[in-house]
Amino acid sequence: MNSNLSAMEISELVSTRISHDIIGNVGAVSNAVELLEEDDLEFIGEIKSILKTSSFTLSARMKFFRMAFGLNNANLDNLELVEKTLKDYIQTIGGNNNQVQVNISLDDGTFSKIALLSAMIAGDTFIRGGTISIKQEGGALAVYSDNNSLMKDKVFIIKEVMNGNINDALAQYAPILYLKNILENSGCRLSVAKSEKLEFIIDKDK
Repeated sequence: MNSNLSAMEISELVSTRISHDIIGNVGAVSNAVELLEEDDLEFIGEIKSILKTSSFTLSARMKFFRMAFGLNNANLDNLELVEKTLKDYIQTIGGNNNQVQVNISLDDGTFSKIALLSAMIAGDTFIRGGTISIKQEGGALAVYSDNNSLMKDKVFIIKEVMNGNINDALAQYAPILYLKNILENSGCRLSVAKSEKLEFIIDKDK
């Protein structure tokens, strides 16, 4: 984490990022409602499709954000719910032709919030689908992201931010900065692999 950033500043970045990630679908719902108010049945099929897609995306993302950035609660110990929430969120960043597959294996709720944030960070590298693998092994969490389009520049920048080599206070890096803040406060170690893909391990056994 950028040592110059306060908890308030990180909170502001998180709020900005969340707003950015939902505003598009809020606008889509608003437009669909306007079309409904015009009583033009010619677009009813399109309206239904917009409302169905946007409502799922908004619901999935808000549930994810509440669990990833909200106060710790019993839901984080419900591994089935954590996995569903994570997978539903990832589904919103892909498409029918560019799906992102998620493989997740958690032993307990210790890494639930960290796993959610890690998935969000990995999700920022996708445009054409791929695979995210998250696995807990004892006191460590291993995260591996295989991006089909292999956005080398974006993967490189994200890894640099994770390593503390880029300290730009941008909302797009909010999940990384928030994760690093959690790790520092809990005494965890973040190790980023030197490869073209996004691979990192979070170790609670220092």
